[in-house]
Amino acid sequence: MVMTDVDTRLLRCFVAVAEEGTLTRAAERLYVSQPALTKQVKQLEAQLGVVLFVRSRAGMALTDAGRALAGRAPGLLGEWDEVVRATRAAAGRSARVLRVGFVASAANEATEGIVAEFARLRPGWRVDLRQAGWSRPAAGLAEGEVDVALLRLPFPGQESLRVEELFSEDRWVVLAAGHPLAVRDEIAFRELWDEPFVAAPAETGAWRDHWLGADERDGRPVRIGAVTDQPDEWLSAIANGYGIALAPESAARYYARPGIVYRPVSGVGPTRVGVVWAPSDDDNPVVRDFVRCCLASRT
Repeated sequence: MVMTDVDTRLLRCFVAVAEEGTLTRAAERLYVSQPALTKQVKQLEAQLGVVLFVRSRAGMALTDAGRALAGRAPGLLGEWDEVVRATRAAAGRSARVLRVGFVASAANEATEGIVAEFARLRPGWRVDLRQAGWSRPAAGLAEGEVDVALLRLPFPGQESLRVEELFSEDRWVVLAAGHPLAVRDEIAFRELWDEPFVAAPAETGAWRDHWLGADERDGRPVRIGAVTDQPDEWLSAIANGYGIALAPESAARYYARPGIVYRPVSGVGPTRVGVVWAPSDDDNPVVRDFVRCCLASRT
């Protein structure tokens, strides 16, 4: 089998199911729905002409054919990812463009200074800032779509990437201006446990859970009032009373709008921002310079 015979997307779906053991966990890891993932697995089985899994209530067990593929597929995908990343990086070096992914407000007010310092270190180079929606908390870094990223921590796949934390800030709550708690100067998180929340897509897993405060509710389940993927949708859902949300303190500066208010919250931990890059770029001098600029912003 060669990479052109089978869509790499199908192989990634197979590897996720094989490693996670269940469709539910694999779907969360890939940020896709379970029906879509099931369809991908069946498509791969049809292309190869073999059965890869035995499905049961306990999960997805590999067949002999499945185990044979599971032993080779991660290596094939790893090699292909490096080919793609190297090709895109070469194109960026040729054009003297550093692609920087980010979610929401990137590194807040420090972003402009980081970009300016990078321009000083690398005359003739340009930073191409690429914003991603809530459904892509890694901003395309794992797929090689960007060279480096400014991200909110934690995010799915973080353990396989290089991360340097830059700063942390409090999480606040965002409410409709007419919400009964909007008149308060500060709100205890426990008072929000029974409120409906505006959430990121379920496929973002731990990232979504962080912004729901899922681990800080003493086991109280989360109520979801709406699911959104972009800041404008998120703000509209809150203003229209579909739910409340946790957000960085800086969101009050970057995403102020009529109809919503931001309030400090006690009893919930902070959010962190880091600069993130792939291990394969440890020796990339351009990425190293950008990281150096980010780290200098901490002082």
